[in-house]
Amino acid sequence: MVTVTPESFTMVLFDHDAIVAAAGQVADAVGLPADEELRVEVDEANPLARTHLLSIEPVVLAVDGGAFEDPRHPRELDTSAVAVVVGRLVLEALDRRDPAFGEAPPDDALSVPHRVAWDVYALGRLDRLGYPAQRQRRLYNFRNRHGFTDAGDAAFEALWTGEHLGWADIERLSDEARALPAAG
Repeated sequence: MVTVTPESFTMVLFDHDAIVAAAGQVADAVGLPADEELRVEVDEANPLARTHLLSIEPVVLAVDGGAFEDPRHPRELDTSAVAVVVGRLVLEALDRRDPAFGEAPPDDALSVPHRVAWDVYALGRLDRLGYPAQRQRRLYNFRNRHGFTDAGDAAFEALWTGEHLGWADIERLSDEARALPAAG
């Protein structure tokens, strides 16, 4: 069951039911059990695009209004942005709940490169499900945090195409990509 707050939007041209539908569809696609609650709290007054996983049981997401906006039409809803944002965060929640994934640090203790690497892993899974995860944009962001190197590109590819990776795999791939080449 998906719950979105607020129920009506006054500062942005968002449709509550469209957000509920897009969030519900992607939650089902990524494997959130149908009987579980998914709460999406939208701060419509904030035009930034920050997103946070507030809780993993139940899954509660905090989303700045800008994260759901159509970049070509400010203040208007982009349901594909809803799907990508919600999908990425629900996958993170499912990863955190999976004992086989291992224990990732809390969000406030994650380094930026590790956060970016985990996002790449989640977005690659969304891409394989048919959601517009913007591979080139994600590669550029990954390169900015891990280096414009062959090793960085190989780590990105391993994360993007990865299946059943754990936290240790994500951390290792990120760390290896950022390692300076040995002096020769």
